[in-house]
Amino acid sequence: MANPSAPSSGMHGDRYRNALQALDSGIALIDPQGCWIDANAAFARLLGDRDACPLGTAAALCVADDERDRLRADLDACLRDGARFDSARVWRHGDDGTCRLRTRITPVTGSDGAIDAAIVQLDPADDAGAAEDAMRRPLQLFADKVAHDLRAPLRSIESFSMLLAKRAAERLDDTDRNHLARIRAAAERMSSLLVALGEYSRAMQAELRPAAVDLSLVAEWVGAELREADPERDAELHVQPGLVAWGDERLLKLMFTQLLGNAWKFVRPGEPARIEVTGEHDGARLQVHVRDHGCGFDMQYSHKLFEPFQRLHGVEHGGGHGLGLAIAQCIAQRHRGGIRAESQPDTGSVFTIELPSAATADKVSDA
Repeated sequence: MANPSAPSSGMHGDRYRNALQALDSGIALIDPQGCWIDANAAFARLLGDRDACPLGTAAALCVADDERDRLRADLDACLRDGARFDSARVWRHGDDGTCRLRTRITPVTGSDGAIDAAIVQLDPADDAGAAEDAMRRPLQLFADKVAHDLRAPLRSIESFSMLLAKRAAERLDDTDRNHLARIRAAAERMSSLLVALGEYSRAMQAELRPAAVDLSLVAEWVGAELREADPERDAELHVQPGLVAWGDERLLKLMFTQLLGNAWKFVRPGEPARIEVTGEHDGARLQVHVRDHGCGFDMQYSHKLFEPFQRLHGVEHGGGHGLGLAIAQCIAQRHRGGIRAESQPDTGSVFTIELPSAATADKVSDA
């Protein structure tokens, strides 16, 4: 296919075309309407058809039926907000087959900084597994090393600062007490970060044990834990019954702990935390919406939401370690799903989780 926005003549145009065609990865461009602009030979080869993505047709038509809504949503988030995605997806292959390919979606910005296209890169699923393992291994080693080397001195800081506060209380002035309180607060934040790093590592590495999971009960369970940990918080949690997904209950509970924990924290001053968990089954997929009525955020920064250590709120406004949403997204993607967000400042946020429905057990058993 010809790309009307790419160089079509001259030395640089030839180099562009030759480089694109020489790549082993399948590369294609998608316009802001979600339609194909261009694709290299490897893209068509991976889909088993040289006419797999005709110019001007919707990209979502080239994936398996139960992947279409997800691809449309991800492309919309990429083209609108600059979100990036990297996961295995099921594409149509040849006349009536399917194939599982690693799919990376990346925004393309023009000279004015606006997003005007998306790149879709396809690689064999084996490459996806190897690449994911290669990315996870350094983080696993880092998390284990940090946890091992820092826990002991951190416990010493917490213990001795507490002893100092008790034994020297009468000799300390207000400035000394403030310094000591800052030391203890910093130690607590570091402890929280170590716990989060362990959870992030577990989210990426833990073996999935899929089964039918009642997410309504999981949400109620997490809500009860939040109330127990913070009994003074004025909070309302409403959960729609009958939201059943197929996945690993331990990881899905961890995902809800991160999402509901955020909604619990980021409330507007002087107002109760009001959280609603609703959803609907859509064929082979389950859409779950976690809505809060809290402080919200500006959507121009939404591309940072699911990146590790990125925070839209500072510590003074309740911001944590910046790993919670990254953990939640990792778990959703390992279940061949994803999470997207909609929000407005001072209005609240809605996080939509897409997961396999319990009726599709055979399709996600290898997730």
